[in-house]
Amino acid sequence: MKDHPKGLPILFFTEMWERFSYYGMRAILVLYVTEQTISANPGLGWSKADALSLYGWYTMFVYVMSIPGGILADKWLGQKKTVLLGGILIAAGELLLAMQGLTFFYSGLTLLVLGVGALKPNISTMVGGLYKQGDPMRDKGFTIFYIGINIGAATSPLLVGYVGEVYGWHYGFLLAGIGMILGLFVYMWGQKFLKDVGNVVTVKKVEGTNKHVPLTREEKDRIIVMLISFLIVIVFWGAYEQAGGLMNLYTKEKINRVVLGWEIPTSMFQSVPAFFVILLGVPVANYWVKRYKMGKETSSLFKMAVGTMVMGTGFFMMTAAAWQAEETGQAMLIWLILSYLLQVIGELSASPVALSFITKLAPARYASIMMGIYFAATGLGNKLAGMVGALAENAGEFEVFTGIFLFTTLFGVLLLLMLKPLKRLTHGAEELTPESAA
Repeated sequence: MKDHPKGLPILFFTEMWERFSYYGMRAILVLYVTEQTISANPGLGWSKADALSLYGWYTMFVYVMSIPGGILADKWLGQKKTVLLGGILIAAGELLLAMQGLTFFYSGLTLLVLGVGALKPNISTMVGGLYKQGDPMRDKGFTIFYIGINIGAATSPLLVGYVGEVYGWHYGFLLAGIGMILGLFVYMWGQKFLKDVGNVVTVKKVEGTNKHVPLTREEKDRIIVMLISFLIVIVFWGAYEQAGGLMNLYTKEKINRVVLGWEIPTSMFQSVPAFFVILLGVPVANYWVKRYKMGKETSSLFKMAVGTMVMGTGFFMMTAAAWQAEETGQAMLIWLILSYLLQVIGELSASPVALSFITKLAPARYASIMMGIYFAATGLGNKLAGMVGALAENAGEFEVFTGIFLFTTLFGVLLLLMLKPLKRLTHGAEELTPESAA
C-alpha cells in the first residue's frame, strides 16, 4: 500500500473488521434460526422456508438502508461521521444478539440494519475520495480495499462459525460484535489520515440566484447507465447470495462434509469464497490487464456481464451435486468447492469493478447517495436470493440451481448485446487509460 494514500490502510482495516462482523453473523444466522429449541445448542426452531425468508428480508434491508445512509452523509453529517455512527450501531446490534430472547434478537437485527446502512456506502465512497479524478491508482485502490473485505469474510465464518456451532450461538454473535469494536478503534485512531476525505460537500449555486447547479446532459446519461448497472447488481447478488441461505442449508443436509474422518462444521464453508477471493484476486486482475494490453474489450460493463455469466456457471456445479444427492443420498464435496470457485471468479470480474464504476460516474455531490442506491440494489438482490432459495422446499434444489444457471447465462448474453449503446452513455468516464492498466 506504500504507493497509495495513507488513509487507505485505515479504511481497509475498518472495513475488514466490519465484514468480519457481518459475515460471521451471517454464517450462523440461518443455522441458529432453524436449530431445534430442545437441542444441545438450542436455536429458534423455525422452518427452513421461514428462516430463508428472514434471511432475505434482513440482507435486503441491510443494504436498502444504504440509501438513507447516503443521504444522511451527503446532506448533513458527511461520510466520515456517518461511518462512525454506523460502526457504533453495528457493535451494539451484535451485542444484543449475544443475549437470550426474541426481543434482543429483533432489536439486534434492527440495529445491524441501521448500522450497515450508514457505514457500507460511505466507507466505499471515502475510498474513491482518497484519489484525484482520473488517478490511475483508483481501481487498484479498490482492489486492495476489496481484499480487506474478504480477509474479514474469510476468517469470520471459521472463528464465529466454530464458536457458534460448538460453544453456543450467542457466543458467536458476541465474537462478531468484538470484531466491529476493533474496527472502531482502528477508525478512530486513523482519523489524522482522513482529514481531507469524507467531509460534507458544499453544493455551488447558480450565480445571482438561490438555485443549485443542475445536472449536465453528460451527468444525466451517466446516471442512466448507473441505474441500468444496478439491475445487473440485483441479478448478480440474487444468485450469488444463495451462499448464505440455500447453499448453506444444502451443505448441512446433503453434502458429504467428512474429510479424513472429521466432519467439517457447515458454517466453515462460508469462508471458502473469501479465501478464493484472496487467492485469485491478483491473477484475475492481471488477466484483465493482459487482455487490455492486447487491445480487447475490458470495459467495466463488459466485465460485469462476463462476471455474471461465470458466476452463474458455478450453479451448474450445484446442479451436478443435486443430481448426485438424488441418486446416492449425498453429494461429493468437490461440487461445492467448484461452485464457489466459479462464483468467485465471476465476483472478482464484477463486484470491485462496480464499486469503482460508481465513483467514476456519480456526480461528487451525489456520490454517497448513488453508492447507497448501489448497495440498495445489492439488498434487493439479497432479498431475491432468499425468495429463490425458499422455492427449493417445494420445487427442489436441482430445479432451482439449474434455473439460476440458465437465467444468469442468458442475462449476461443480453448485456453483451447492449454493450455499445450503454458505453456511449458513459461519455468515456469509465474507459481505462494506458497508465491505469500498467
